[in-house]
Amino acid sequence: MPETLSPRALNRALLARQLLLRRAKATPLEAVRHLCGLQAQAPWPPYYGLWSRLHGFRPEQLGGLLLDRQVVRIAVMRGTVHLVTAEDCLWLRPCVQRLFDRDLATNASYAKALAPLDLEAVAQRARAVLAGEPLTPSALGKALAAHWPDTPPAALAHAARGLLPLVQVPPRAVWGQSGRTALTTAEDWLGRALDRTASLDDLVVRYLAAFGPASVADVQAWSGLTRLGEVVERLRPRLRVFRTEQGREVFDLPEAPRPDPATPAPPRFIAEFDNLLLAHADRSRVLPEDARRRVFNAPNGVLPGTVLLDGMVGGVWRIHRARGAATLEIEPFRQISTKDRDALESAGARLLRFAAGEDARDVRFVPVA
Repeated sequence: MPETLSPRALNRALLARQLLLRRAKATPLEAVRHLCGLQAQAPWPPYYGLWSRLHGFRPEQLGGLLLDRQVVRIAVMRGTVHLVTAEDCLWLRPCVQRLFDRDLATNASYAKALAPLDLEAVAQRARAVLAGEPLTPSALGKALAAHWPDTPPAALAHAARGLLPLVQVPPRAVWGQSGRTALTTAEDWLGRALDRTASLDDLVVRYLAAFGPASVADVQAWSGLTRLGEVVERLRPRLRVFRTEQGREVFDLPEAPRPDPATPAPPRFIAEFDNLLLAHADRSRVLPEDARRRVFNAPNGVLPGTVLLDGMVGGVWRIHRARGAATLEIEPFRQISTKDRDALESAGARLLRFAAGEDARDVRFVPVA
């Protein structure tokens, strides 16, 4: 009979994999690889994500990796932009291609316009256009519309994004700089071909290393892929099998850390859009139901920065800037202990200095309603 894991055991295992029980002495490149990427549809959350996870992290370290082409920003899991290592980019993107194929066939905004086209011809033309220089999505769409004038440029740009491994190039997302989204192919940017030898088995193993123990549904929620049950079954002899208290089967790597559930979990600031909150179908191991409703009902679909209290989401945080001054606002969802408040205030002051430098001013708490 498989061992049963309590919700707290699942929580502590996840925090350990996510480098959130204690800050790691890893390099930023090592951390990005271990985490199998950081969700990055906005430019700055990966910096906050690494600040929360690594000893002594400095923003120029990650900015330098982008400029040196050791990490890239590319749509992969769930079709969303992630910051991944160059090596992972080359195999992850082919592994998840089928979710882009599905989108091209079913996308409510673009599928009808794209249906009559020879998509292979679109891909070839887009690759040729981008070989000259990186282009914004708008410019790419207009360039393709010169060959398919009856198709909306936005649909053509969307097709190129789904057909080709397009990376967002610097200065976009380099700390302290600004730049519009400009795209080119991963092969041109990295000077290497895609690695099509990797399998979905590799994808599942890397996921479990960063997010396990987990169910088949969890892997599918993180990746955006379906029908992964057969992959997990193929891997079953190599995995540890557990059950949740609800009887759900979850899988893990045999040697992966599963800390004692009594292990303390210090308060932590979690970045906007962090995969900690998005990488499971059942998010209850880190996100209580009342907190889930508040976090996922945020305005404009923006997943806010969150606060972990005893390993669980217990509030949100945001930085307000006005007239050259920056204030960190912490909004707990419930009354918190003096110890946790002091820890958040201390860590929050450091986070604010990291984010705003000389503009950092105050850390303030929103009263619990």
